[in-house]
Amino acid sequence: MVIFGSTKSNQKWLVYLGDILGTSILVISSLVLAIILGFVPEDWMLGLLGIIPVLMGVKLLLFGENDDDDAVENGMKKQSSVVLNVALITVATCGADNIGIYVPIFVQSNLTSLIIILITFFFMLTIFCYIGNLLVRIPKVADLLEKWGRYITAIVYIFIGTGILLESGTFAHFLG
Repeated sequence: MVIFGSTKSNQKWLVYLGDILGTSILVISSLVLAIILGFVPEDWMLGLLGIIPVLMGVKLLLFGENDDDDAVENGMKKQSSVVLNVALITVATCGADNIGIYVPIFVQSNLTSLIIILITFFFMLTIFCYIGNLLVRIPKVADLLEKWGRYITAIVYIFIGTGILLESGTFAHFLG
């Protein structure tokens, strides 16, 4: 929303393209890591990766976000290439979070579910960009998301990590 709010109206589609580029970089990096980790022999061991999103969610609940909205706005004004700036901002601000979420999910996916996940990612990215652009225009919604977005995100991270730990049999391995 910050990026859409600080971009000229005739360049909004460049923000979307930059977000696609940045997310693609993160997805490809995560796929490479998932392929490498696919050689680990036991599913429950891979399930330990679920601890990453759980810890990220707990950290977010306890300490909040460290995104610097002013840095994003200033970076957008200083550089001329909106697409590259948004891609760099996406990788820099979302890299660790996204890779921490994507790798555990990708490791446990077969080819069919992986294709469905990737299509869903890019479909949802399109929807989120569209909604983000719309929400910039509604101050009350923006304020609500600013206030509660951290908690919503933290809960989603914790649920994803817990799901990975359950589905992989990691909890069952240690409890059994």
